[in-house]
Amino acid sequence: MQALETLVRDAQTLAAGGPLPLTADEAEVARQMQICNACRYCEGFCAVFPAMTRRLEFGKADVHYLANLCHSCGACLHACQYAPPHEFAVSVPTAMATVRAQTYADYAWPPGFGRLYQRNGLTLSLALAGGLSLFLALAVALNGSLAAPPAGGSFYSIFPHGLMVNLFAPVFLFVLLALGIGVTRFWRSGAPGPATTPAVAEAAKNALTLKYLDGGHGQGCNETDDRWTKERRAVHHAAFYGFMLCFASTSVATVYHYVFGWVAPYGWTSLPKLLGGTGGVLLVLGAVGLLRLRLKRHPQHVVAAQKPMDLGFVVLLGLTGASGLALALAAGTAAMPLLLCLHLGAVMAFFATMPYGKFAHGVYRSAALLKWSIERRLPTRLRLGSE
Repeated sequence: MQALETLVRDAQTLAAGGPLPLTADEAEVARQMQICNACRYCEGFCAVFPAMTRRLEFGKADVHYLANLCHSCGACLHACQYAPPHEFAVSVPTAMATVRAQTYADYAWPPGFGRLYQRNGLTLSLALAGGLSLFLALAVALNGSLAAPPAGGSFYSIFPHGLMVNLFAPVFLFVLLALGIGVTRFWRSGAPGPATTPAVAEAAKNALTLKYLDGGHGQGCNETDDRWTKERRAVHHAAFYGFMLCFASTSVATVYHYVFGWVAPYGWTSLPKLLGGTGGVLLVLGAVGLLRLRLKRHPQHVVAAQKPMDLGFVVLLGLTGASGLALALAAGTAAMPLLLCLHLGAVMAFFATMPYGKFAHGVYRSAALLKWSIERRLPTRLRLGSE
């Protein structure tokens, strides 16, 4: 009911031609940015601060943009003379993380899904993966083949190729639609102008290399004991590129099947197996690393209320990679049917929750980086005094 009232109030404000009111969390980001704009000690740390200096006021779209531009490296917090326990209580990573998570729900489509996952991320992830796996296992058990080695060692003898396509194609298309609608809404909330080739190239490089996880000095993020470490950047790379390699494996296998007529299973030296195996190992390493760092991070780098959402993503990520590796090792054995059900359940749950949790931050952050690459090439729009 509160969310509906907020939407109605915002619609009325827009109809009257006024700016949308800030929530308490958004107002806190705006307050801290006003202080940072006066100080500017951290101007060279990351893209947030030079983007901040191009503004005198911070409306809703500005706050959402800066929140998604922030990588929560912690450098500004540990360098800030106004950080808690100072009365100004400037904690940019905490304020940005709070609003950033809210944008996943605000821009999500359908909206209710984002709020549900935000509150119950871990429980929802485990329940969805477990429920889907159990459903698939029961379907296989009804055919009497849950504990029997698959014919020819192929998982297509357990679930026909057509059935698997019918299961995953709607989920995949829904994810593309939901993410597409969400990031389009985010982009239109404060589009800086047309994207040029240099801006796109720069934004892609910054996103793929995680440039702004270097702490502004190349030594990495600050951890709880105030030391710098590049571990967070490394495990993010492992998780992202592990996912991309697994996706590439599936894409190559699709080409093999439909273009060349080469039907799975493929040999260990085949391209799908090499890509999938490497990707699975990186996924597991990335998930374990992300989990360890999440549990030990400085309390002002994260928001306690977001822990279920963070853990839900990491658990599904690790479960997807680990079950895929186990499935490959168990090929042709009696354990393969059950492991296939577990893996398919984890993958479907991971994809279904993509638009609403931590995976979405990669999409929104990439859009924010592109906004910054466009914006910084434009002349400033600030007009001071009599200018």
